[in-house]
Amino acid sequence: MQRYFIHPDEFADAVVTITGDDAHHLIRVMRAKPGDTCIVSDGVSREALVRIRSLEDRQVTADIVDRLPMENEAAVDVWIAQSLPKGDKMELVIQKGTEIGAVRFLPFVSERTVVQLDGKKEGKRLERWQKIAKEAAEQAHRNRVPAVESVLSWKELLQTASEADAAWICYEKQDAQQLRRAIREAVSKSSNRADGSRVKLMLIVGPEGGFGEREVSEAEAAGCVAVGLGKRILRTETAAMVGLTCILYETGEMGGEQ
Repeated sequence: MQRYFIHPDEFADAVVTITGDDAHHLIRVMRAKPGDTCIVSDGVSREALVRIRSLEDRQVTADIVDRLPMENEAAVDVWIAQSLPKGDKMELVIQKGTEIGAVRFLPFVSERTVVQLDGKKEGKRLERWQKIAKEAAEQAHRNRVPAVESVLSWKELLQTASEADAAWICYEKQDAQQLRRAIREAVSKSSNRADGSRVKLMLIVGPEGGFGEREVSEAEAAGCVAVGLGKRILRTETAAMVGLTCILYETGEMGGEQ
């Protein structure tokens, strides 16, 4: 069943309003009509099965039929910090990372990043990334849309890493077993919190040329742990997906032992 994310202000007690591109999709693409049903979520705490009451130009009004549980999210919050790759690979990282279960994307520039930033295009690029995350979240039946941040410098990224309960930097010279140990240690230390807050885990992935030794040392000095993803050299967009999957598996999301 089709799913849409709407602004919390459009989610009332008994009625929801779907506007903008989502309304256009319902009206022009899905050819919806009164009486049809779909799922809507405010991406925070409310999700419902709704029945369409009326369709107007770029606005759909629907009645709430049933409140739905929000249980499609992983038990931990995983942030993907991705050094800007070439071409449209960042879009792939966001799309597939959203489908797998990441909750936050932090693009950044590192020493070997070859992408040239264009300040004039940055706003449009960020808007496109956020749209990709929203559409992927809808397709994957997520309960929330991951946040996609503006591009950070290397220094800003390391400062942001301090906000996470644990941060890991992917480095090909490290043993892959280190990631498993690091995940289990982080989750063990952060579980059963008195305030009930979620565990925040950051995975830092380098560009096509990887990280230099100086960057790894700086990351470690900032509290990050260097981890490997196996004996094979992965493309940067592949590394993000593999690392994210490993984290979710080890935390029990995909059948691993917690």
